Amino acid sequence: MVQHRERERAEVPEGMVRLARIGKPHALRGEVTVQLHTDDPDGRLGIGAVLQTAPTEEGPLTVSSHRVHQGITLLGFEEVPDRTAAERMRGVVLVGPSESEQTDDEGYYPAELEGLEVVDAAGEPLGTVVTLHLRPAQDILEIRLPGGHQPLVPFVEELVPTIDLEAGRVTVTAPAGLLEPLD
Repeated sequence: MVQHRERERAEVPEGMVRLARIGKPHALRGEVTVQLHTDDPDGRLGIGAVLQTAPTEEGPLTVSSHRVHQGITLLGFEEVPDRTAAERMRGVVLVGPSESEQTDDEGYYPAELEGLEVVDAAGEPLGTVVTLHLRPAQDILEIRLPGGHQPLVPFVEELVPTIDLEAGRVTVTAPAGLLEPLD
């Protein structure tokens, strides 16, 4: 039991983040339950993914199966052939590259946008990006305007048509009133 707790507190290598923690074995074929620490388990823990571990001597592990059973995520690994081997993995933390280390053509991470200049369609300065709020239904861009007002803009292509990370600029085409204070 103490060994499991020590593994859970194992130091995550620099540039890596916790993706999941291995729990108890499931059935006889070496599958394990995992407690997720990522919002993209299908992408980051998919079949064929090679995962580093904390402690590092337990890995790397190659995902051979990934499924959800009664609301619990189960993973199988090529290196873990049976229940006995799976029991030895309890408490191991699965780690992967931090968000800033990943490339994601389909979205942006808050840290990528924070501090960027916000301009209108004509290129006139509006303010700066405070952060990107990642929400289940829709992401929201929070910007700071001169005077301190911080409106929230739905992060959709119609309202945020252009993001130029190299130039450090986000274009916002907000309808009348969206950027105005409510008072």
